Amino acid sequence: MRCLIDSNIIGIIIWSHDGRITDANETFLRMVGYSRADLVAGQVSWMELTPAEWRSADAQRLAMLKSMGISPPHEKEFFHKAGHRVPVLVGGAAFDEAGDDGAAFVVDLSDRKKAEQAARESEKRYAEVRMELAHANRVTTMGELSASITHEVMQPVAAAVNNITAASRWLGKEPPDLEQARQALNRVFANGNRASEIIGRIRALIKKAPPRKDDLEINKVILEVIALARGEVVKNGVSVQTQLAEGLPLIQGDRVQLQQVILNLIMNAVQAMSGVSEGSRELLIGTGKDASSGVLIAVQDSGSGLDPENSERLFDPFYTTKPSGMGLGLSICRSIVEAHGGRIWASRNAGSGATVQFSLPVG
Repeated sequence: MRCLIDSNIIGIIIWSHDGRITDANETFLRMVGYSRADLVAGQVSWMELTPAEWRSADAQRLAMLKSMGISPPHEKEFFHKAGHRVPVLVGGAAFDEAGDDGAAFVVDLSDRKKAEQAARESEKRYAEVRMELAHANRVTTMGELSASITHEVMQPVAAAVNNITAASRWLGKEPPDLEQARQALNRVFANGNRASEIIGRIRALIKKAPPRKDDLEINKVILEVIALARGEVVKNGVSVQTQLAEGLPLIQGDRVQLQQVILNLIMNAVQAMSGVSEGSRELLIGTGKDASSGVLIAVQDSGSGLDPENSERLFDPFYTTKPSGMGLGLSICRSIVEAHGGRIWASRNAGSGATVQFSLPVG
């Protein structure tokens, strides 16, 4: 029995109800940094090895040993002789019904805990890289839209200037036409707000910020993106139609990230239709409920369609059908959708063009 205990790859100890460790194998002694001489001298105590925050749980398990004769495996920590802590898995059994003495096995979890920490750090780094890529993708997309956005901003600014001129003219009349001047100034206020909203949306998309979890109306999120991309859509001769279902439940997610997904899909659809010389260029954006009562969003174009053989690869990193594309847009879209608990897929239309859909869970 002594040979079996000493040759074991896990720590084995003989304990007493007063907290003493009366015997232990070399594996356990190495685990906590003590020698056999320390053990013989009575310097290795179960109580002293256990950090204060674990002692209450130890008392409960000692009571379990006395009543049931066993203590199921559980995680805790021991102090090493050098002062640091050792994470361990411990299970034990009493020798008799009194439960005053017994044996326990101790497994060192240090390597497993290090591996878990390394995995957490790797996942954290992956999430950081994914956020950096998503931010770079947003900035790139906004750069592509810069001319259209400038036009969108300048429209309300120019309208505000014209209305200020009109208000000045109404006030300069004899007698001043205060009602017309008031209406002109109200239009200035409305146009100023419109320009401010456009700039606010641009800043939100370009700004680097941690993900948020807010209750969102997906239809409102979509309409804001359509307003932002309107200039690019008009420039490419695309007609946009919406079929937004009413009464959809709120979803929980990050507004900017979901707007990035929708903006990417709109831009891809517009680019897919830019090479179409015959027929109309129609973009249809719809919402509804999916089979699991979540929210479904669909972006349908009338472009050249998808290659069936490569449709599954559309969302892979660095896969692209564009001559100058990097192949990250749709991959980032998939990462964002999946981070929100949803899924995204593409299909070829019965006629011309393709449809990209993604679903999001409710709440």
